[in-house]
Amino acid sequence: MEERYNKLLSTITERKTEVDKFIEVLRSETTWLTSPASTKYHLNKEGGLLEHSVGVAETLLRIRDALAPGISDESCVITGLFHDVGKVGMPGKPYYLPEVKNGKHTGAYTINSEVVAMGLSLRSLYLISQYIPLSDDEAQAIAYHDGMYVPEGRAVAHRETPLLLLLHWADMWAASVREKKR
Repeated sequence: MEERYNKLLSTITERKTEVDKFIEVLRSETTWLTSPASTKYHLNKEGGLLEHSVGVAETLLRIRDALAPGISDESCVITGLFHDVGKVGMPGKPYYLPEVKNGKHTGAYTINSEVVAMGLSLRSLYLISQYIPLSDDEAQAIAYHDGMYVPEGRAVAHRETPLLLLLHWADMWAASVREKKR
């Protein structure tokens, strides 16, 4: 996983300094490397979020190659890797907590009620935008990548940018097809 992650990060050149700073904050102040991708749906295991994020970025690049080769690698990698970063919670306050019974992790996770309630896509956008300058297309893609699955997605219905559509499809493909085998 680390090799695939680092390969994706190596494609970032224009905003490398900003992304490196964000990665450092994620590593030192959040559960970015250990968080599950969900509590029960897909990759609900330690490191599941990173695995999902890498898979989405890789899938996004492949779909982009076929449908919209004009979108930069950097946009695809930043939006693909960090679209769900809100699932780490906030620095110092993890979103997912390991469920513990009799002093042992049960393998399940619960949502930390001490984290301020906020849509996960919006939390992702909030966290990213503190460190990485985003284009309008990238911000829309991150904010609305869950599309029809959340009411907020209706705000951009039929006005989605190509990057938003590609990120949505890559996210769904990764979670519903690639990760079902795991």
